[in-house]
Amino acid sequence: MSDRPVALITGAAGGLGRVMAADLAADGFDLALVGSNAERLNALRGNLGLEPDQAMTVAANLRDADATTAAIDAVYERFGRVDVLAHLVGGWTGGMTVARSPDEPFATMIDQHLWTTLNVTRELTPRMVEAGSGRVVAVSSPLAANPEAGMAAYAVGKAAMEALLTALAEEVNGTGVSVNVVRVRSIDTSAAPGARSEMPYATTTAEISAAIRYLISNEAGVISGQRIGLHGSLERPAS
Repeated sequence: MSDRPVALITGAAGGLGRVMAADLAADGFDLALVGSNAERLNALRGNLGLEPDQAMTVAANLRDADATTAAIDAVYERFGRVDVLAHLVGGWTGGMTVARSPDEPFATMIDQHLWTTLNVTRELTPRMVEAGSGRVVAVSSPLAANPEAGMAAYAVGKAAMEALLTALAEEVNGTGVSVNVVRVRSIDTSAAPGARSEMPYATTTAEISAAIRYLISNEAGVISGQRIGLHGSLERPAS
């Protein structure tokens, strides 16, 4: 086991996860890359070009509490610590009005956003508290507070996730652990590094990574329980 800090990234094989992993590796972190697709995780690990002792992959269904416990146990067995959780699990379903929606979209979004977050943080934050330090950052959406027509299921899932994390931030207050949320309206995975997105309301993966890297820094230790918007105005442009 090394003295390097360890970051656990959920949703690591997604567009944002890949950028986050590369940036944190460049910052000197060892990485626990967690997601549902073992093949994509292993490809990411190979593309990062890290030494074998610097990264591990764990394929797990984080909607399942036992699978989540096993995944985090494996990370601690390998690295002995987790300093940062970047919770980047994504997923969207919607497009139906509340009156016409079946149960399934709501159940799916609750599973994807609330239960994955609960399972990971319930298992991980007590260990961070015991260690006396830790950073938790999750990606959410402004729709959690300002839902739009046809987006109820997604908004409910994200609102539940944010409520959980805000309560958690209060519970770990004063322990050395911080918990924050960054809100993104949409993510542009195609913009070149350093370029602004040309998509309406979009935030680039590089911009999101930069914000998360600040929130996990020592300088940001005082910031906790915040919902930080990275999305700009939600007002629609004039047609």
